[in-house]
Amino acid sequence: MSERKVISKYIPPDFDPAKITRTSKSRSLKVTQMSSFKMKCERCGEYIPKGRKFNATKEIPTGEEYLEIQIVNFWIRCTRCTSEIMFQTDPKNADYKCKVGAKRIIEPWRATGSEAEEQRLRRLGLEEQEESHTAMQDLEERARDTQREMAEADALDNIRMVNAAREQKAADSRTDIRTVSSDQKQQEEQDKSDADEARRAFRSSIVKNQAKVRGP
Repeated sequence: MSERKVISKYIPPDFDPAKITRTSKSRSLKVTQMSSFKMKCERCGEYIPKGRKFNATKEIPTGEEYLEIQIVNFWIRCTRCTSEIMFQTDPKNADYKCKVGAKRIIEPWRATGSEAEEQRLRRLGLEEQEESHTAMQDLEERARDTQREMAEADALDNIRMVNAAREQKAADSRTDIRTVSSDQKQQEEQDKSDADEARRAFRSSIVKNQAKVRGP
């Protein structure tokens, strides 16, 4: 009985590693897949509803991509005649395509698919325009608010300057009034003192004249 785990293995002298054929790794996988749409078998006419479970083979084809999104094929068999049916993912339209063995039943809402796509694109364009328009309106409103605030600040500064000028003028006028009042008071006092001196001089001159008239 040979050993189960050997340390060395026999390699014949005519062994050529280049002659070994390497099989590529299979890219198929057995999965449980539900039918993604209603279809009709082209061989027996069997109707397959949406959501029926199948033991499907998931296949990843090489080189089939859309915007770096891998396209996946699903192989199933008809429940009546066991013929092969293949459908694949459609990343462009976010849907599935029936490729082999069956025909997709036309659904009413898909009859206007192009129109719906145009409406969706039009709606997206309108929304984008509204967003840009709204952004421009917000920017214009902010600019108007800024201008209004600046105008209000300038008007407030002008009012403050006018009030300050008025207060300064009133203070100057009060100072002038006080100065004029003081000058008038001094002038009145000077006039009064001059009048008193004139009366005293007049009385003294009368007294002297009377004394001359009377004689010694």
